[in-house]
Amino acid sequence: MFEKYLELLREGYVNNWDLVDSTAPYLGVHLLGLEDPVGYLKNLAKGNLWEQRAAVMLTWAFIKEGNLEPTFAMAEHYLSHPHDLIHKATGWMLRECGKRDQRALVDFLNQHKDQMPRVMFRYAIERLPKGLV
Repeated sequence: MFEKYLELLREGYVNNWDLVDSTAPYLGVHLLGLEDPVGYLKNLAKGNLWEQRAAVMLTWAFIKEGNLEPTFAMAEHYLSHPHDLIHKATGWMLRECGKRDQRALVDFLNQHKDQMPRVMFRYAIERLPKGLV
């Protein structure tokens, strides 16, 4: 099933933010056993815009397991990404990290806020107390 999803992404059948956002977060469980999930996700991020968005959305499964590193790695990878749709998805996944470990999110944001796209930053801090970052 997961390979079929990737095929549909690659071929352009999963081709908008709504389709990616309603599927990728739940299919990320297929990556939990990988030895190098970040490498896998960065390779996926070389594809089209929807593959790129899926690469960060797939990290939600790791967040739910308490492993924030794949999300932080993808967020770093996307710091200079030109597209707003990637900034929004990445900011959303960062916000989800903050629900698991607020201190880890704040540390990440403090380290990267000067180079982080504004939209990504705004989405990431949406649920944080004012003045924390």
